[in-house]
Amino acid sequence: MTSTVNRLILGDNLEILRQTESESVDLIYLDPPFFSNRNYEVIWGDEGEVRSFVDRWSGGVDHYVGWLKERVIEMHRVLKPTGSIFLHCDWHANAYIRIEILDKIFGYGNFRGEIIWQRTNAHNDAKRKLAVLTDTIWYYTKSDKIIYNPIYSKHSDEYINDFYTKDDNHGRGLYRLDNMASPNPRPNMMYEWKGYSYPDKGWRYEKESMQRLDDEKKIYYPTDKNGNPDYTKRLALKRFIEEQKGQLLGNL
Repeated sequence: MTSTVNRLILGDNLEILRQTESESVDLIYLDPPFFSNRNYEVIWGDEGEVRSFVDRWSGGVDHYVGWLKERVIEMHRVLKPTGSIFLHCDWHANAYIRIEILDKIFGYGNFRGEIIWQRTNAHNDAKRKLAVLTDTIWYYTKSDKIIYNPIYSKHSDEYINDFYTKDDNHGRGLYRLDNMASPNPRPNMMYEWKGYSYPDKGWRYEKESMQRLDDEKKIYYPTDKNGNPDYTKRLALKRFIEEQKGQLLGNL
């Protein structure tokens, strides 16, 4: 089947997958019907679709796992070696899906994470069990030739207010100060820089790097109350918030 940008295919996914070229897909996200014995999955409402839904669950969870596994096998075939799959499910069968389908088809070593999606707040309709507030999205890759791009979100206002409190009003925004001293003694880095030095441990940076940081106005030079250099205090590196990637997203 030829690849076309922005192509939408309507049909039985198993049949479409069987027509798809092996190792031709970068990423798969699937949100299959949950094993919940509810018929919210019926979209078109014709007799064939309703019968398909009823038959799928008539044999219990084993029947459901077999139905889904047949499709995931084809998904594994069409994924590239660098490809990833994200399978969305809920508590009714998420353990069966991981152990009986994903671990067996993709391999336990290619499990990359369990994404927990909170879809609702606590409610009062749960009887004799904990209220279910979350769904699961299993994340696997085809192999260890993984392509993974970390995703970052903006820092929270609380984090910014706690750590990024300084602004030179030079148009670069807020920054925080970081230590420029070496964590361990480095004799070759014990040099003087504009009157400042670390005779006990030395600097983190070589002179060429110090000059570059100075040119970029990323070095904070402490001064006394009269605005003169205060050599009793230590230099610090300005880390501007505009240069930070943000908070690394996890699995929640």
